[in-house]
Amino acid sequence: MELTIHTRTAGTRTVVDVGGEIDMYTATSLRERILQLLREGVTALAIDVNQVEFCDSTGLGVFIGASRRLREMNGSLIIVCARPQMLKIFQLTGLDKVLDIRDSLPTDG
Repeated sequence: MELTIHTRTAGTRTVVDVGGEIDMYTATSLRERILQLLREGVTALAIDVNQVEFCDSTGLGVFIGASRRLREMNGSLIIVCARPQMLKIFQLTGLDKVLDIRDSLPTDG
């Protein structure tokens, strides 16, 4: 399965909708898209992973890297995830304690 990446705006936040599989072969595309947005000045970012079927450690590394870079820019990252399968990955790795994971996008974007 391939990775799909779509970007949209919701209120004051840029949202990256991700679908498919995030693994060692596809994570580079996601990382590059996020870095491009940060270079463009985006500091309020949400990554919606509700359409992600699989995510390995490489994909998790992309989320950690994005979170770190945004903190350095005084920005914020929200991971939008309501899928039990993906939530379990975040919980098993302890990333649910490190990343701001929400079941839906905040109403203000």
